[in-house]
Amino acid sequence: MAEEKIKKKKKIRSYPILILSGFYAAIFAVMLIYISAYSYNNRQVLMDNSYNTRQQILLNQNSRGRILSRSGDVLAYSEVLSDGKEKRVYPYGKEFAHVVGYSTNGKAGIEALANYYLINTSIDLSEKVALDTKGSKYPGDLCVTTLDVDLQEVAYNALSARKGAIVVTNPKTGEILAMVSKPDFDPGTIQEEWDSLIADKSPDAKLLNRVTQGLYPPGSTFKIVTSLAYIKEHPQDYNNYRFTCSGRFSYDGESISCYHGENHGSVDFIKSFAESCNSSYANIGLSVSRDTFADTLDELMFNEELPIDLLYSKSSASVDDSTSTADVMQLSIGQGATAMSPMHLNMITCAIGNEGQLMKPYIISGIKSEDGKNVKSYSPENYKRLMTAYQADVLKAMMKQVVEEGTASKLKGLSYTAAGKTGSAEFTDSTSDSHAWFTGFAPADDPEICVTIIVENAGSGGSFAVPIAKRIFDAYFGVE
Repeated sequence: MAEEKIKKKKKIRSYPILILSGFYAAIFAVMLIYISAYSYNNRQVLMDNSYNTRQQILLNQNSRGRILSRSGDVLAYSEVLSDGKEKRVYPYGKEFAHVVGYSTNGKAGIEALANYYLINTSIDLSEKVALDTKGSKYPGDLCVTTLDVDLQEVAYNALSARKGAIVVTNPKTGEILAMVSKPDFDPGTIQEEWDSLIADKSPDAKLLNRVTQGLYPPGSTFKIVTSLAYIKEHPQDYNNYRFTCSGRFSYDGESISCYHGENHGSVDFIKSFAESCNSSYANIGLSVSRDTFADTLDELMFNEELPIDLLYSKSSASVDDSTSTADVMQLSIGQGATAMSPMHLNMITCAIGNEGQLMKPYIISGIKSEDGKNVKSYSPENYKRLMTAYQADVLKAMMKQVVEEGTASKLKGLSYTAAGKTGSAEFTDSTSDSHAWFTGFAPADDPEICVTIIVENAGSGGSFAVPIAKRIFDAYFGVE
């Protein structure tokens, strides 16, 4: 009897231990499942971490894979030197410097985006056995990009020795066709020049990809944003707007001048846009409610993350009830504290050309094994609607007028139609210091190509950026 009581007491005492053991076992199992799932879902990020020694293990086994253009041109490959070491080779040199990037001293561009695949291999086992018998490394998977070599070369040469940036995209798919940033560097000698490049404190900033990381006052290209805000409040009667420009607009003790003090005379809403009248747009901006303006900025992704995988800087523009009259006037014409990247402006332009819908920009179309098997494919992906189809149509019509009767007339009367917006963005107190902008697409009614350009300290967008856009459009449409 006493023994049974003792056993019963021991059994009762063991219950909490069993329960606690089960609880901790369950926690451990959940943690194992979570860690396994996290490691699988984030295997690319974990592999690319600079502290992950598995990268070097793979590179000892595999040669870094090739990077190709959309047509199969080799943009980067690894060459085995006489001492057995590998050297990364970039056949086009500086032309693709920022977009293809580099794989030593850290990684950048496509070299960083595709690193996980470039250092892994998906060739057949029989191929591996054949290479093992020769004592050779396995070839890494190759990365097929959306880049067009012809358009890249035209854009690179058109920018010439100027500082600036050019991005060319397909508004219907989100494919990035070309991306140029200057000043540039030679990715083939990045290792030897690294110390001097990072020590350079001049405004050149050669390692900076100005397309995605450069922030500039957008100048008159921002009138697209101000116009959209006005159309939201006046969806049916925006054409009733009238303004008389004397070359200068004053309100509440604050003043705005048109570019070089030009007097535009009597203008309506569309003519104000086509001729890029600062005075009229300061007036338009002040007439839009602060809430509508703020909502428009939010919907167009200002001050927030952008849907792009390359390193980028957030654009900034804001307005609320505390924003002064002077700041609203400056914001309305893309000046003051407003800052924008060429890539962001290109996204907004693409949405206008694509009935208000933004496709997510992408630059890698697929990953293949060296023996031709498809490893991973990327397809066009809807990101979000930035505006209604009606609003996009109104803006498109306004951008067509910029070409037909306004500041982008150098694109008028060609074998293709184009639409766009120019900008001359002042970046100092002197009105003679301005960046030249253009953003637009072609054909105007059914866009296939969207181009955004900034030429630093060049002056008028119509004089300097539009001719570059024409060269790119001509190349795309095969115009001699």
